[in-house]
Amino acid sequence: MAFFIPFILLLFATSAVSSLDYRNALSMSLLYFEAQRSGHLPYHHHHRILWRGHSGLTDGLEQGVDLVGGYYDAGDHVKFGLPMAFTITMLSWSVAEYVDRITAAGELEHALQAIKWGTDYFIKAHTHPHVLWAQVGNSGSDHYCWQRPEDMTTSRQAYKVDEERPGSEVAAETAAAMAAASIVFRDVNAHYCHVLLHHAQELFEFADKYRRRYDESIEAVRDYYPSMSGYGDELLWAALWLHRASGREEYLDYVIRNAEELNGTRWAISEFSWDIKYAGVQILASKLLMEKRQLNEDQVRVLEQYMSKAQYYLCSCLNMNQAGDNVYRTPAGLLFVRYWNNMQYVAGAAFLLAVYSDYLDDDEALHCPMGPVSREELIGLTKAQADYLLGSNPAGVSYLVGHGSEFPRRVHHRAASSVAYKEDKAFIGCAQGYDDWYGRRGQNPNVIVGAIVGGPDKMDAFSDERGNYMQTEACTYNTAPMVGVFARLTPLR
Repeated sequence: MAFFIPFILLLFATSAVSSLDYRNALSMSLLYFEAQRSGHLPYHHHHRILWRGHSGLTDGLEQGVDLVGGYYDAGDHVKFGLPMAFTITMLSWSVAEYVDRITAAGELEHALQAIKWGTDYFIKAHTHPHVLWAQVGNSGSDHYCWQRPEDMTTSRQAYKVDEERPGSEVAAETAAAMAAASIVFRDVNAHYCHVLLHHAQELFEFADKYRRRYDESIEAVRDYYPSMSGYGDELLWAALWLHRASGREEYLDYVIRNAEELNGTRWAISEFSWDIKYAGVQILASKLLMEKRQLNEDQVRVLEQYMSKAQYYLCSCLNMNQAGDNVYRTPAGLLFVRYWNNMQYVAGAAFLLAVYSDYLDDDEALHCPMGPVSREELIGLTKAQADYLLGSNPAGVSYLVGHGSEFPRRVHHRAASSVAYKEDKAFIGCAQGYDDWYGRRGQNPNVIVGAIVGGPDKMDAFSDERGNYMQTEACTYNTAPMVGVFARLTPLR
């Protein structure tokens, strides 16, 4: 059944979102990452998802490398390196910006565990300065199966990038993730911070020295996570995170020197995602200007060019660019970029709007072609998008699973839609899973709390069906930026 209520009825269908809702949403979001874990799960309070068990315990065995751990990206069981790394970068950025609020909410330990589950895996996957294991599992065989991760019989072939077959996007994004994570662990675990920064520096050097699109080297990623934007954004992104983590001027010099060649000051973009990171690059570069640090004339000139492109992105989200240069909005006001998993773009926009509003001084405004926009208006749009996601929408549905009384019950997710392994250890085969579990009309037996599904279409309509994967599949990179958003909207006590 499709949920659709005319816009005129919106006021009657929505409910007020309170500060407690944001606090609970933050807790739920961090819980979700435990449901996506691959590998040997920890005991008791370090793993709270009781319907999940150990999985992928032989990952890397065929290649003679330990690749046990990491995250499944969505409702299947391939470990894709590029979106996993972006997930960890965004989780780390969320904590780096809003550590006080996350701590006050009592969620810092869970946030650090979520990040470390990813970075521990990246340390394993980076087996040599110029070798990174970038994927485990084959998406072709995986998608023919509907199995719990504990029952996996599909190929666990691992794929790497190296000097002969490099992959700049995945190497640079992993560098960004580890550099961003090193900031988070700096005051918690100095040794681990140092290890992460060392790996990040090596991976960045590899990504930059051996430039090649990763989907040219790993054919297996082309159907699911191809790089449409190329590697320029990831190289600039990694350099900015390394500069923020290490304070070393060479990384800022890189961002200035390569601004045009790598399109950082040329591309004006209206979306931000695991693939296209230019808006994030441009906002991080803007921060350097906004901090009013000592910069030379050339640095100021180039950073101002980055800032103008950052402003284009933000103004497009705010509907304050010239006509035709703005992000489409649904009748009820949700930012809408494309039909398949639109919530990833909503989450990214909500986060970038929030951090930029915090970078502005109290009396500063964002200058858009259609007029100035205040800090309050920036965070106001963040709040409006978060509120829509949490149920203030025509359908009255929360797209954060587990929040409120109405949320998707048939999430496109193999583990959540099948009987829990701890309840019934009887093996479920590939085709059997489709027959017995995927094809069931009933609700999923397990609620994957904290997952953010793809969400409604451009007319605010949503159909809660397991087979409707464009709307009902959830991804780690949907939830990661919302950790920061929910933290920002949670008041400091």
